[in-house]
Amino acid sequence: MQEKAFKFNYSFKNRKNNSSRKKFFGNKKGKGISSNSDIEISRYVRKAMEKTPEKEYIPKNNFFELNINTQLKQNILNRGYIKPTPIQDQAIPVILEGKDLLGIANTGTGKTASFLIPLIEKVLKDKNEKVLIITPTRELALQIVDELKAFSKSLNIYSAICIGGSGLGNQIYTLKGNPNFVIGTPGRLKDLINRRCLALSKFSNVVLDEVDRMLDMGFVREIKHLISLLPAKRQSLFFSATVSKEAENLIGRLLTDPVKISVKSGDTPNNVEQDVVRIKDKSKKIENLHDLLIKEEFKKVLIFGRTKRGVEHLSNTLRERGFKAGSIHGNKSQSNREKVLKLFKTNQLQTLVATDVAARGLDIADITHVINYDPPATYDDYIHRIGRTGRANKTGKALTFVG
Repeated sequence: MQEKAFKFNYSFKNRKNNSSRKKFFGNKKGKGISSNSDIEISRYVRKAMEKTPEKEYIPKNNFFELNINTQLKQNILNRGYIKPTPIQDQAIPVILEGKDLLGIANTGTGKTASFLIPLIEKVLKDKNEKVLIITPTRELALQIVDELKAFSKSLNIYSAICIGGSGLGNQIYTLKGNPNFVIGTPGRLKDLINRRCLALSKFSNVVLDEVDRMLDMGFVREIKHLISLLPAKRQSLFFSATVSKEAENLIGRLLTDPVKISVKSGDTPNNVEQDVVRIKDKSKKIENLHDLLIKEEFKKVLIFGRTKRGVEHLSNTLRERGFKAGSIHGNKSQSNREKVLKLFKTNQLQTLVATDVAARGLDIADITHVINYDPPATYDDYIHRIGRTGRANKTGKALTFVG
């Protein structure tokens, strides 16, 4: 049964007329400015589109007709992949041909498999091939490693993860084993290079994933430095949801005559209901959140805050109020972050409070709601925050506190 459209009852409950809404949004068709950011408040409000039958995407390729290893095909099947998504269908043949690629795709479109599958095949044909995958966050790196292990099962392909917050000694030891794949974040990769534990001159394949997020996080210098250490003759793959001027500069440095594939369908997912929660008294903000979380439909909630300190405080407050809540942010150890994420994924926590470290890369099933307790700094951040719900074509709901 189609879910009913999410109404304005959170934001404008008990309003008798539209005058309050006009004061809130301004007089020009709902355009107002949040006091906490420069994003028009009206951009936080959007009803989910009715799920009218869309023209089904018919892939040109089939996983089992691809000219790839038989065991790799079996691993794809075991992973539950039946037919390629658009980005997989269009990108895999291009990568198998050895061409550079610029992939522009929304979050949750299956792009990780689109580059892992052909790169695994490339390594299987020549074990001297080495692949470097650069990601903005530890969580995304870990998820890529998990996918890689599933796709490369029984294929004798080895990987090393190089991220902050984890034991440096173990990572150095793993690198000594000459792994086929190295997946890491820019800062830790640079550190390992400086320690002479990692030589990028050996890598003839590089993937930059979630490039726009890396630029948002201020990694542009690190990325340029890493690129400068790679061999000139290489295959380069560049994935991003948006292409800014800075990203275009990197494209020029990284890619050679790339094939451009864009499967982006819009800024925000059509199946995510978006609304605002009007906070009249900031001292009552936690009460507003409490009143939402006790509702039956708020079963699995991801809450975003602006600062690490604020996120930790909110998480502690929610636990004091009896909610099963955890937090992840940059001050948490990697082992703690992984533990909390596991509890949230397995529904042992109802609520996860996070900074924007969780806005990209986290693929967690069945998140019912995303709540922007603190408004995002940019609209791109907003897009990626709310992309954590409504995954796998399910309906999700996103609320943004404004006042």
